[in-house]
Amino acid sequence: MEMSRQTRHFVADAYLSFVFWTVLTSLGLCIWYFPLWHMGISGYEVALFADMSPVLLGIPALRRMLRQHRGISAALSLAGIIAYATANPEKRLLGVAIGTAGAMLGLGSAMYEDRVAGTGRLDRSIQAWEAGLLLSVALRMFFQTNNPVWATMNEVNGGWNKTGIALGLLALADVVTRRSDEHTEARAAKRSDLPAAAATAQRRAAWMPTGLGFGALLFTLHSMYSDSAIIGRWSWDGYPSTGPAPVPWGGLVVTALAGGFSVGHRLELATGMLWWAVASAGACAITLVPGWSGFAGGLVLAAYVGSVTRSILHAVARSPPGRTFFVGVLWYNILVLGHVWVVAYEFVPGGPLLRERTWVVMLATMLSLYAGVRAARASLVERPGGARHTAVVTAAGPRSDRRRARSVAWAAVVLGWGAMMMRLPAATRTPVPFHEPERLITAAIWTVHFDLDNDMWLAENRIIDAVRDLEPDVMGFLESDTERIIMGQRDWTQRVAEELGYYVDYGPSPRKHTWGCAMISKFPIVNSTHHLLPSPVGELACAIHATLDVHGRPVDVIISHNGQEENPLDRRLQTTELARIMRESQNPFIFTGYVVTKPHAENYKILYDQGRIHDIDPTDSDRWCQYIGYRGLKRVGYARVSRGTITDTEIQVGKFAVPQPGEDISAWKPSYKRVDEAHYAPEYHFPKVFRGKGVRGHFYHVFKEPRYFD
Repeated sequence: MEMSRQTRHFVADAYLSFVFWTVLTSLGLCIWYFPLWHMGISGYEVALFADMSPVLLGIPALRRMLRQHRGISAALSLAGIIAYATANPEKRLLGVAIGTAGAMLGLGSAMYEDRVAGTGRLDRSIQAWEAGLLLSVALRMFFQTNNPVWATMNEVNGGWNKTGIALGLLALADVVTRRSDEHTEARAAKRSDLPAAAATAQRRAAWMPTGLGFGALLFTLHSMYSDSAIIGRWSWDGYPSTGPAPVPWGGLVVTALAGGFSVGHRLELATGMLWWAVASAGACAITLVPGWSGFAGGLVLAAYVGSVTRSILHAVARSPPGRTFFVGVLWYNILVLGHVWVVAYEFVPGGPLLRERTWVVMLATMLSLYAGVRAARASLVERPGGARHTAVVTAAGPRSDRRRARSVAWAAVVLGWGAMMMRLPAATRTPVPFHEPERLITAAIWTVHFDLDNDMWLAENRIIDAVRDLEPDVMGFLESDTERIIMGQRDWTQRVAEELGYYVDYGPSPRKHTWGCAMISKFPIVNSTHHLLPSPVGELACAIHATLDVHGRPVDVIISHNGQEENPLDRRLQTTELARIMRESQNPFIFTGYVVTKPHAENYKILYDQGRIHDIDPTDSDRWCQYIGYRGLKRVGYARVSRGTITDTEIQVGKFAVPQPGEDISAWKPSYKRVDEAHYAPEYHFPKVFRGKGVRGHFYHVFKEPRYFD
C-alpha cells in the first residue's frame, strides 16, 4: 500500500508537471495571435510576464498558505487548459496567463516547501517536473508536434481537451487529499521559513547566479527541447537531404534528454567544467552548423541540460525564493524576447541590436547555465576551502524514488519511439502525382499566417482539407516557420506531408531568422537551395529554389516571400535576385511568390522581364502580394481560391502541361486567348468543389471561376 500511495502521488505530480509544460508552451502561441494581426506590438504581450508569479513567494504569509494548501497553485494551473472552452481569443489568453501564473507558482512553492533535508521530497518534485516534460514531448510526437490539450486546440482540430481536464482534476484531487508522509517533515517545514543560519550566508551569496542559471535552464528546455522536431529543423538545409528527418530521428531527442535526466544525481560529473565545455561545443554546432553535425551537437546539449536540471533546481531550493525566482524568470523572459527579437527586429523597439544574432542569445544562455551550475556545485558538492563532501551527492532520495522516476522517464522514451515507428510508414511512403498520364503539374501558393487561424485556433486540419480538395502537385506555404516559442515550437508541415502523401522541404531553418517558406511536392525533390534574399533595411526575405523530377524532366520551382511595402529598396533588391536565379536556370520554371507590387509596376517588370518568365495571367489587375509565373511549360489554367477564415491571404493556383523528355519548347510563346473549360478533357479541369459557394469558406473568387487558356 505504501508503494502504491507514493506511486499515485508521483503520477499526479508528473501529470501536473505535464500541465506546467502545456500552459508554458501555449502562452507564447496565444500571445503571438495579437501582434500577428496588429502587425506590431499590440499590448497583449504583457501576458508574457504572468510567469513572474513566483516572486510572490517572497511574502512569508503567502508562502505559508501555499505550503499548507498546495492545491491552490495546481487548481490555477488547470485554468490554462480549461481556457479552450471559450471561443473569445482575449479570454483564452487570460485563462492561459492565469494557468501559467499558477503553474510557475506551484513550481516555486514545491522548490521551497520540499527542500527539507533528508526526506527526498525535493528530488521527487524535480523528478516529476522532468517526467512531465518527457511526457509532453512524447505526446506531441504522437500528435505530430501539437499538444492536444493546448487552449488553441478543440474537438474540431484534434484536441483532447476534455480528457486533459478530467485527468487534471484527478491529479488535483490527489494533491488536495494528500497528507504529509511523515509528521516530522511537516513539523520541520513549519518551524521556520528560513534554513539554518550556517547555510544562509552561502545560499545568499549564490542566489544571483542561481537565478540566472534557472532562467537559462527553463529557456533552453522550452526553446530547444519542448518538441522533438526543433533541433532537427534547426539543422535542416535542403535537398539532397542534409539533416535528420523529424520522423524517426526525433526519437533521439527525447532519448538524449531522458539520458541526461537519468544521470542528474551524479553531481560532480554534471556540474564539471569539462562537461559544460563539451555542451558549449554542442550549442555552437546546433547554432552554426547544418546537417547531422549540427543535430548531433543539439543532442549533446540536450543530454547536458538534462543532467544539470537537478543540480540547478536544488540550488534554487537553497536560495531565497522571492529574489531568486524574480531574477530567474525575468532572465528567462529576456531570453525569450531575444529569441523573438532576432527575427522580429523590424517590428520591435531596439530590434536592430539583435538582428540575425541567434548566436548572442545562445552565448548568453550558455554563460548563464555555467553561472548557475557553478553556484550549484559550490552549494551541493564543495565545502568552504574547496574540500569535497558526498552527503548531498548521495542523498538523491530513496532508490525506489529514483527507480520510479527512471521508469516513467524511459517509458516516455519508449512511447516517443513508438510514435515514430507508427508514423514512419506515412512519413516515408512515395508520393504519387495527381495526373501522370496527362503530364500535368499543378502549382499553388498560400500565405498561411503561421497555421493560426482568424479565431486563434490551430488550422492545419483545415489547411489539409483545402489542399486535399485543390490537388496541387507542388505548393508553397509562406509565413510557415513555427519552430519558435511564440508559434508554439511545432512543425505543422509534418502532418500535411504525412496525411496527404507529399515530400516536404521545411525551408530556411529557424536559425536563418526568416518568417519561413515551405514547400510540399508530389514529385521527387532532386535539389533545393534556401536563399536569404537581400534585405538591408527590413525583415529578412526567404526563398526556396528547388529542382523537381517532373514526369522525367527537371523542372525548377521558386517559393519566395519578399519584404514589406514600407521597404522599397529591399523589395527591389529581392526581386532582382529572384530574377537572376530564374534567368540563370536552363530548366523549365515555375515561380510562386509573395512579391508586394502592382501588376506591370517596376518590380513586376524586373521579375518577369529580367527573370525571363511569363505571367500566368497579365490581365489580372487585382493582385498585390502573390504572383505566379512560368517558362518552358504549357499553361492550362489559373484560379484564385478564397482564404476562408484560416488566414488573410487567398490561394493562387496554376495548372501546366510538361513537355515530353527531349522536347524543346524554349521558343514557344504563350497564348493569352482564353477558352472554355470544355476545351480540355476533365482530367485537366480544376476541382468543381470550389464552384459557387464552395466548401468550408473556400470558393473561386475574383473571376468566380477558373480561367483556361489555349
